[in-house]
Amino acid sequence: MTRRKLLLNAVLALAVVGMISGMGVYVFNQWQARQAAGKGASDAPKPAAVQDGSTPVRVSSEARKNMGLVSQSLQPTTYYRKIDVPGVITDRPGVSDRGVVAPVTGIVTQIHAYPGNLVAPNAPLFSLRLVSESLHASQLELFKATKEIEIARQQRERLEGLAVSGGVPGSRIIEIDNQIQRMEVSVQAYRQDLAARGLPPDRIDAAAQGEFVTEIVVRAPGEQALKVAEIALTAANEGEPEPERLPFSFELQTLKVELGQQVEAGEVLCNLADHRALLIEGRGFKKDMPLIQKAAKERFPIEVGFEVSEGADWPALPKQLWIEHVANLIDTPSRTFAFYLPLENQWQAYNQDGQERLIWRFRPGDRVRLFVAVERIDNVFVLPQASLVREGPEAYVFRQNGDLFDRITVHVLHEDSTSVVIPNDGKLRKGSFIAQNAAASLNRVLKAQLASGQPANIHVHADGTTHEAH
Repeated sequence: MTRRKLLLNAVLALAVVGMISGMGVYVFNQWQARQAAGKGASDAPKPAAVQDGSTPVRVSSEARKNMGLVSQSLQPTTYYRKIDVPGVITDRPGVSDRGVVAPVTGIVTQIHAYPGNLVAPNAPLFSLRLVSESLHASQLELFKATKEIEIARQQRERLEGLAVSGGVPGSRIIEIDNQIQRMEVSVQAYRQDLAARGLPPDRIDAAAQGEFVTEIVVRAPGEQALKVAEIALTAANEGEPEPERLPFSFELQTLKVELGQQVEAGEVLCNLADHRALLIEGRGFKKDMPLIQKAAKERFPIEVGFEVSEGADWPALPKQLWIEHVANLIDTPSRTFAFYLPLENQWQAYNQDGQERLIWRFRPGDRVRLFVAVERIDNVFVLPQASLVREGPEAYVFRQNGDLFDRITVHVLHEDSTSVVIPNDGKLRKGSFIAQNAAASLNRVLKAQLASGQPANIHVHADGTTHEAH
């Protein structure tokens, strides 16, 4: 029995050894096969490097739509090299805001307009009860002088006949005429004094007849004040056709007094806003001054980047402005200087509870970015940044020819955050259709095509699938 068991164990051991040997032989054969395949692949000729424009990329119309690929005709143009400086919208001194002052000392008895209300030229703003002794004295003296003139004229009429007959000396008539002239001078002086204090002509005439003014109405500036802003708007649009503008009224910006408050002559009662004409204040460093002065002297266009976006219910944002003047002072703490661009504001009117109100598009304090042109480059091609792809020192664009896109080496004269400037040196021809975007994607597709060894007449789709051209 024991002998039989030993024989069985020997047979099993031989079987296990045989299985292990067979597996080893199989693994060795597989390893040799892989080594041979790798050696054959390394010995195979590699695809030649692509030459400029020699291997086009074929992209189907569906793939172009998926990529959002856009091509446009190439046209030579003029490019302005720009520097980027910060700016802020400010009031236009002497135009945008104006204060309304009390013409005489008085007590505020009525307020006719409040912040946010629109105020037409010559519209009433405040009613003041007069407490000025000098104003009452001027009215009294005007009344007395007017009455004395009437009395003197009546006396002259009575004595004129006697003077002719010799009953009264002629010198008496001359004396009365001189008295009338002196009184007329006094009347004219008192009228001028009352007019300077804000009394209208009809109230001055009433005071001359003894109807003294005890309350006056302070009104908004007249039409002449609005013409100041009109002149500024004309200057902002110099060289361009005048746009159509809506009728305008002042906007009451701040109220400085309360009912029952006594105000002195010359005290500010309120501020009216006329923000139709504003300024953009740019800030440049000392090293930028020669460039900005050149831009102002040669009237290079300035592009403005606003914080607000385009809207369907607003006019188009101004694309280009020009420098009006450069400040002649350097700000000591920041070591910067200011320069100014005129800006015409945009506004809309709406009605709320029977009150008309304004919405301004640009407000003092809004920040902007100014792209100041400092150098003019003529006869160049300007392309978007997305139309260019780089590989080391080389730069490429893609020229479209139907479904094919040729990769063309170009020389970049200048570039900024949005544009690439290429010389019109014959490398690219006027009228050629150049891909305006997705250049990096086209370059990846070209590399994939070359790596796979596919010929140029292969359709390459955006998902990487390919098939032969039809």
